Amino acid sequence: MASQKVKVGIIGCGNICSIYFKNLCTVFTNVEVVACADLIMDRAKTKAAEYAGVRACTNAELLRNPDIEIVVNLTIPKAHYGVASAAIKAGKSVYNEKPLALTRKEGRTLLENAKTKDVLVGGAPDTFMGAGLQTCRKLIDDGIIGEPVAATAFMLCPGHEGWHPDPEFYYQVGGGPMFDMGPYYLTALIHLLGPVRRVTGATRISFPTRTITSEKKRGTVINVEVPTHVAGLMDFASGAIGTIVTSFDVKAHGLPHIEIYGSKGTMRVPDPNGFGGKVEVNTGKGWTEAPHSHIYAENSRGIGVADMAAALRTGRLHRANGEMAYHVLDIMHAFHDSSDTGKHVKLERACDRPALLPVGLTPGRID
Repeated sequence: MASQKVKVGIIGCGNICSIYFKNLCTVFTNVEVVACADLIMDRAKTKAAEYAGVRACTNAELLRNPDIEIVVNLTIPKAHYGVASAAIKAGKSVYNEKPLALTRKEGRTLLENAKTKDVLVGGAPDTFMGAGLQTCRKLIDDGIIGEPVAATAFMLCPGHEGWHPDPEFYYQVGGGPMFDMGPYYLTALIHLLGPVRRVTGATRISFPTRTITSEKKRGTVINVEVPTHVAGLMDFASGAIGTIVTSFDVKAHGLPHIEIYGSKGTMRVPDPNGFGGKVEVNTGKGWTEAPHSHIYAENSRGIGVADMAAALRTGRLHRANGEMAYHVLDIMHAFHDSSDTGKHVKLERACDRPALLPVGLTPGRID
């Protein structure tokens, strides 16, 4: 029945899982978390003990549960494909933390197998469904800045070895600034401007080794395997041109997260790694702050799962869908491929621009 809650199982009970548990168990009204699993069983038991009705179990037990319709895959990136594949094989829809997978082949296989099994694939980030980016999208759709002609996006920092207890992953295959933070920025740009048709990239490994200065591993030297400064150009199918720079090599900067340049004005977009944030518009008379048109300004990770659950009941397309997650994965690889080959890379697969959330929702609701 359409009114029944969609039962959810969570695989991966590491640091990121807490906000998913909180929101899926206490905020969104159309889902019910009934099980969780982790390779370290004590982690699963700890999370299950925090929420009534959640049972700790093994991955295999969770996937055999006939009541579970969606598996939320919060494992480390290199495990995303294996866990998602097993969920699809078990007839479950699956929502992956970012990135969708490590390789294009893995991403395509997930989408193809899901279609065969008639289940859904989705993927983080879902921050574009928050109040900040939803407001930006509505302002663009309402024509406030005219026709978007260009965009810039910057994610610049000195790296993670100075604060993260286990920073090695960020400098190994599957890491780097583009694969770590690029999904937030690229998803936001696709939400605002639509899909990308062609990219050009330039990358470098600025420092071949990094020394950990955070505690626990202070003094350990890391070999850097992936580019740590990535600059890209994007030709959007709409005609707009985008510039993005992601870097672990910048000590300080004064650049915006994202700006959209239109024929009638400019918009400053808040941090795409958050749900709220200040939205500012300048149409030639100075900067003014635009009030949020939508709810979910607080940390609402898991809203993409709730939206997928609504899609299962109604048959509509969910917003944080697998095709968009794959498009983001494809773009990230294309930046690196372009730099390696010295050529433009044309993207062969696009996605739909996700629909806006309705205005006037009450907390916990999606439709």
